[in-house]
Amino acid sequence: MKVHHVGYLVGSIDEAKPEFEALGYVSDGEASYDSMRGIEILFMRNGEEYVELVSPVTINAASSVVAKLYKKIGSAPYHICYTCNNLEKKIKELCDGRGYTLLHPPAEAPAIFGRKVAFLYQIHIGMIELLEI
Repeated sequence: MKVHHVGYLVGSIDEAKPEFEALGYVSDGEASYDSMRGIEILFMRNGEEYVELVSPVTINAASSVVAKLYKKIGSAPYHICYTCNNLEKKIKELCDGRGYTLLHPPAEAPAIFGRKVAFLYQIHIGMIELLEI
């Protein structure tokens, strides 16, 4: 698997964007709203490296995993996204043999052109995202 991006949790994309620009990142398109997850997303790149700025739309939303995480840890990197060719096969491999837990079934990600993604958790490394290419 290859790293696609690092997910970076922020309180406000508008406030975080200039800080990432000062580090050499440029926006890779416009911010988009993911209604299923209740988040706003902006991809930024610095050469070949990408960060995904993720902001809860409503920080007090009781049902939003991202909002709860933001309240707990604030602005911080919180997942690494890896690409894979066969999402279901990779999920099975990681969950059956490596101690990962599937957090949500695979779903389309509007910010990545509707490609399917899945989030998994492993006690020793935390949360990862898999992106089917």
